Amino acid sequence: MSQTNSTVLDYLRHGEPVGGSRFRGHGVDDPLSEKGWQQMRATAAAIDGWQRIVSSPMRRCVDFARWLSSERGLPLEVDPDLKEVGFGSWEGALRDQLRLQRRAEYDAFYADPVRCRPAGAEPLEVFAMRVAGVFDRLLASYPAQHTLVVCHAGVIRATLGHVIQAPPVNWYRTEVDNAALTRFAGGQHGPRLVAHNWRPSL
Repeated sequence: MSQTNSTVLDYLRHGEPVGGSRFRGHGVDDPLSEKGWQQMRATAAAIDGWQRIVSSPMRRCVDFARWLSSERGLPLEVDPDLKEVGFGSWEGALRDQLRLQRRAEYDAFYADPVRCRPAGAEPLEVFAMRVAGVFDRLLASYPAQHTLVVCHAGVIRATLGHVIQAPPVNWYRTEVDNAALTRFAGGQHGPRLVAHNWRPSL
């Protein structure tokens, strides 16, 4: 993936965690599976030029961020505001099981994730504010630098919504694959989306 000369923020979703496909907010801290490590290393190997790494504190992100920081000699910052959105009563639930057993609730969430939150879930408006705050801080703090942000699908969706001004009700219409990268850049006309859900051809 080619680089630009402006401020670049690469948001990289973590690879596949152990435990199968389930709802992992900031209440479930599964590490990466062996496949997840392979996915992350493959994406990282295709890109160079990063000058620093910023990571979510969740193990599925920060374990890889620490490894890459050591491997490339890059400074690492762990930001708690990059943790995934809280899913409340859905934390740890298997997706297929939830879809089968609570289909109406599951479908309502994807139709309107703002008003149809799982019980005890973090409000998307609150999540949006903390994630946008991280993005704006990084953009201001590291001008003309290339930063890697290791994070979660929800964080990428919320940041994408912040940059292109898409309301939270539409965020879940966006695919974010494991170990896929979304690139944002800053400039005189404000931040912009450069690439989304990119992975190297294997």
